[in-house]
Amino acid sequence: MPSRAIKLGSAPCQALSLALALAIGSAAAAQSTPRPLLWKVSDSDNSIYLLGSFHALKPTDYPLAPAVGAAFADAEVVAFEMSPEEMNSPSLGGKLVSAARLPPGQTLKSTLPRAQWLRLERYASRRGMSLDAYRGIEPWFVSMVISLGEMAANGYDPKIGLDQHLMGLAATSDKRTRGLESADDQIAALDSMSPLEQQQTLSETLDEAQDPKGKIDELHDIWRAGDAATLENVMGAELQQKYPKLYKRINVDRNQAWLPKLRAMLDDEKSDDAMVVVGSLHLVGTDGIVNQLKLRGYKVERL
Repeated sequence: MPSRAIKLGSAPCQALSLALALAIGSAAAAQSTPRPLLWKVSDSDNSIYLLGSFHALKPTDYPLAPAVGAAFADAEVVAFEMSPEEMNSPSLGGKLVSAARLPPGQTLKSTLPRAQWLRLERYASRRGMSLDAYRGIEPWFVSMVISLGEMAANGYDPKIGLDQHLMGLAATSDKRTRGLESADDQIAALDSMSPLEQQQTLSETLDEAQDPKGKIDELHDIWRAGDAATLENVMGAELQQKYPKLYKRINVDRNQAWLPKLRAMLDDEKSDDAMVVVGSLHLVGTDGIVNQLKLRGYKVERL
């Protein structure tokens, strides 16, 4: 879950990286234009462009495909999981840390099985990470710090992730922007993880840290290829199998909460065309936004 959520899933992980502030194959392949996970959803009046994000990228991932530029140019409004104002707010880091604080009397060490704590200590020693700084912090936060650190060590930068790139373009183009949910909503989704889910997440994070480049590049390669089938049948299915309750909270429930807002954009005769940029996993599969809008009778086409 950790790497998948950070790169293909939700903005809270991206928010954390900013608050703390996949190049696969041959060199020629790495410099090719990524195929976007981009769909156009329409009714008789309006269209919205759904774009799947990767929250940390490399300079070689740009420029984007012409289809993305055309969709962006057509959109009068650009919506993100979280509004640019909240995403870049100086207070966001403090909110995340406050949410991650353990109750009085508990420590990070006391929340983990002994073997897992010792494993975390070995990782921290190898990476020069001070666990004292996280003494009173929940494991989910530590898992994300580790994942984000491994991403940065392998050349992935959240400051040039697709969300941030398009937020910048929207600002310079004087396009209106909005968020589908608030920072508090996203933080609550992360902080809702049970102790067992947090332990499982940390365990997987430490597993991935043994071969971070391979894991990160695998996901990045899928995103660059625009491989919706692999996202759905491998990554999404694995997340759902390993963390069914968490998958429902951070993916299914949030998709359902966003659908009325997306339908309002489409159904309002006075509204303009819009681009909606969300984590790629939100778009694919039976529970994905693309399929859910198709089931509701809207015209859907992959661009």
